[in-house]
Amino acid sequence: MVRGTLEVLLVGAKGLENTDFLCNMDPYAVLTCRSQEQKSSVASGKGSDPEWNETFVFNVSGGVSELNIKLMDSDSGSNDDFVGEATIPLEALFAEGNIPVTIYNVVKDQEYCGEIKIGLSFTPEEGNPEEECAEENYGGWKESA
Repeated sequence: MVRGTLEVLLVGAKGLENTDFLCNMDPYAVLTCRSQEQKSSVASGKGSDPEWNETFVFNVSGGVSELNIKLMDSDSGSNDDFVGEATIPLEALFAEGNIPVTIYNVVKDQEYCGEIKIGLSFTPEEGNPEEECAEENYGGWKESA
């Protein structure tokens, strides 16, 4: 079972479809790893080629197999627009421990609509000392010498 810390470097995106017709869109990213969700800052007025250079940390345990990044356009006065999303498989990261900044496709309705640059690192959690002690004290007594 995989346990540890997933660190995500959100560098930027390129070639996104501009959802604002009169001006540049204000994109942001929502990163989801199982039930944990984090949001980047809004890249105000950056349009189709935003840069964030922000780092996000997730605690990973159990059957986590992918990271989902949803790109949105912040709109004041109305609902934010969905720009596209990228799903990043994590199996290779768990094996390697580190994946340098890589470009992933952003898709919307199963169509390519830009790309996103992400760096990933994974730090496995060391064995829990409490669990090790619990095994030694199994049954509530210690063997006397």
